[in-house]
Formats: sequence, structure tokens, C-alpha cells
Amino acid sequence: MKYPTFCMLLSTITLTSSALPVMAQTLPGAAQASPVPPSDWQTLWTEANRAALKQALADRARHGLDRVTFLPRNIDEQPTGDVARSYTKAAMAYAHALAQGMVDPSSLHDVYTIARPVTDQTEGLGDALRRNRLAQWLDGLAPADPEYRLLSQAYLAASRNADNRKPVIPLANSIHMGDVNPRVPEIVDQLVEDGYLTARPVATSVDLYSTDIANAVKALQRDYGIREDGIIGPNTLGVLTLGPGDRARTLAVALERRRWLSRTPPATRIDVNTAAAELRYYRDGQLVDRRKVIVGEPDRETPPLGSPIYRLVANPTWTVPKSIPVSRATVRAKNMRRINGYWVQPSGPDNALGLVKFDMKNNQAIYLHDTSAPELFERSQRHLSHGCVRISDALGFAAMLADQEGVGDAWAKAHASGSYEIVDLPREIPVRLLYHNAFVAEDGKVAFRTDPYGWNDAVAVRLGFADAKTRHAKAEAIDIGP
Repeated sequence: MKYPTFCMLLSTITLTSSALPVMAQTLPGAAQASPVPPSDWQTLWTEANRAALKQALADRARHGLDRVTFLPRNIDEQPTGDVARSYTKAAMAYAHALAQGMVDPSSLHDVYTIARPVTDQTEGLGDALRRNRLAQWLDGLAPADPEYRLLSQAYLAASRNADNRKPVIPLANSIHMGDVNPRVPEIVDQLVEDGYLTARPVATSVDLYSTDIANAVKALQRDYGIREDGIIGPNTLGVLTLGPGDRARTLAVALERRRWLSRTPPATRIDVNTAAAELRYYRDGQLVDRRKVIVGEPDRETPPLGSPIYRLVANPTWTVPKSIPVSRATVRAKNMRRINGYWVQPSGPDNALGLVKFDMKNNQAIYLHDTSAPELFERSQRHLSHGCVRISDALGFAAMLADQEGVGDAWAKAHASGSYEIVDLPREIPVRLLYHNAFVAEDGKVAFRTDPYGWNDAVAVRLGFADAKTRHAKAEAIDIGP
């Protein structure tokens, strides 16, 4: 699936008084009518309220919004009526950015159905000004969860060091274990700085790319979702030369993406992070399971959807979409049959869907499923599918869901039958297909991945960062599964 992107080259975004009305109108959920008569805005913008807004905007870096100018510098020199209008528009734009994000994600993607916050900032602003509680009101609009706070702290730290650029390590050819290369000492310095090596390994030559260094590189590759082969090529080099400024850009986008999300997600839900190829299952507000997944490859991206699972399909068949080419050799190898113009693969352990499919309600033919190629989960780079999500140990996951939902016996019987069987869930389980390449990992620290779909660039530009194409995952023709 292809998604349009913005082509804007900016180092700073300035919302002038003339631009602010457009921002207020285009931001999702913006209220168009004010409950406060226009003549009253001037009265409400007291000196104390103006100072409160300026102070709040001075602190906007903790939301990754420091490259966006909301309030004109000469605002207090404008005519009296224009001053109140400019303060109002600036406050509304900043409130929208905190409550719902600077960017409307539906403008970036052909398909975006993840639930978003619904708020009326106009009424809230008027009330906050009357009660002289503008700072408190603005402070309550952004996410307040621990992950947002940790990402915010990481952004502030990266921003402070943004000018400390790492050296560029030029390479004429890839470096393999056992090679001798003059760039090795610089690579080791970066691995030590990033925590992948505790000290320089002892070797017969400082230029030798030893086993210890290659193992450290493999750990870095694993963390960033790059093929874990220990070879230093363009993708690995791109991560080794990431500086604080690059990380600040990624973290600002991460904060923005979280402002797009509802502040009260379903307590029981499945969140799939397609950037990291990881699934997290929450039940009654607690994280109870996490596992690897395989998601769409670049150019066949798994779309950002909010879509519930409503039934389990045991021993599914697979009808191959016409968008996926099927060779004669594949037809023979997979025992496919032609039915109503489509190739259909029968149930069984060799089926591309594996032995269980988690049917979801959406019009994109996107669902979760098992796989007949479980060895692919051992790869660090798992953007390999045609858009659907393959789950590691999907049978175990299905059995857990079925048991928790009270249909464990029905599921066990359906699975054991060896035939196509459907087990309806007594209630739908919400699923969110998210895209977060900076997130809080299991150890409680902020982790990074590459930007496999290249979706960060358009968001970063809107946040005031210069246009800089990030490194994307490389598509790999692994199989013809969904």
C-alpha cells in the first residue's frame, strides 16, 4: 500500500497571525465557533494570562515542538484588537498540537482508522482564561503516561547535544569479520559510546575487525531491526553515525505520534508496533504478553488501523489475492486449486496462514495469522509480508485468548479437527496497528529502530525539522504469504 508524503523543506515553521486561522481550521477536531463573544477575548487576555501563555510556549521543547513558533515576536506591538486575536489563535494552535497533534495522520495515509482524541479546545480555552488557569489547562492536554514522559526526557537530552555531530565514517566496501580496515577504530569508538562495547577489544591490530567487534555490531543490528549478520554495510553504518540531532528528530516524531492516540485506550487490547515488528497484549490494563511479529514489507506496508478481532479461524484456507503473483511451481508446491478465478491453498501445516487466522473487521483485508515459516521470526529485520501480521507461536496466542474469553474448549476442538472451523469470540478484542520507531523497551529504556516505511519524514518536516530522508528497510522476497 502506498501512502502520500509531504515534500516540504523547512528548518523552522512559523505560525504567523495570518497562518494561524488556517491551522485552527485544519487541525482535526478544531471547534469553529467560540462560546465566548469575540469582544470578550480582549478582556480575557489579561497580563497574567499573556505571561502564562508565553511561559507555556517557552516550555514546549518537552513536547518536541520547540522548532514551531506559535506566537509572533512582535505580538504586543500590534493594534489592541489584533493582540487579543493573535494570542487566541496562538493558544488554540498550541492546544490543538498538544491535544491532537500538529499533523492530521489521515492526511499522511490513504487509510488511518486508529481512534484519536476528541476535544473542544475553544470552550476549554475560554474557561481557563476566565479562571486564570491557562498553564494548568495546557499542561493537561498532552499525554501523561510514563512512556510519553520518558520520550520527552530523551528528546530534551538529545536536543541539548544536537550539535555534537558524530564523525562520518566513509566506507568504500563493506567490512566483514576478519577484515583489516583503517575505519575500524572509529567504528569501535562509536560502539563504545553507544554502549555496545565496554572497552576496546584486545587484538593483534587496531584495524582488525575482530569477533568481539562483530558481535557488538550484531547486537546493534538486532536493536535497530537490521539484518543481524555482523557485516558493516550502508544500513549499519547509517546507524553507527547517528548523532543526537538524528535521535532528537526521531523522538520529536515519536511524541507527535502519541499525541494522535486516545488518552484512554481499551484496557484489553492488542497493540502491534509495525516499526519494531512487535506485539503487546494488554488485559485489564496490564501488559500480559509480548511477542515478535512479521509485518508488511516496504511498498506493501501494514496500514495504521484500529480494527478488532472478532473470531478465530482454525485450519484456514488461503485465497491468494490477485495482487500477489503465483508461479506454476508455487501452485504445484503449495497444492493450490483454482476456484472462481482465484488460487486457493487448502488447510494444513504448509498453508501460508498456518493453522490459525485471527479475523479482524476492516475493509483492507488485514488480519493476524500463523505462518508455515516460523524460522523467519529469528530475523532481526521482519518487514517481510504483503501487509498482514504473522504472529510468533500463533497457536499458543490463540489458545490463550480463547481460554481467557471462555471458548477454550471450542477452540481446542476446532483446532484438533484438522478442518476449516470458525470459533466466534464472545466479545471483540481491539487491535491497533501502530508505527513507533522510538519507544520504551522491556528494560524501561528508550529504544530506537530504523524508519522502515519512511513515514517519519513527512511528520518531522511539519515539526520544523529539515527534510532528510531516513534509512528504510529493504524489501526481501521471502515467500508469497499475505
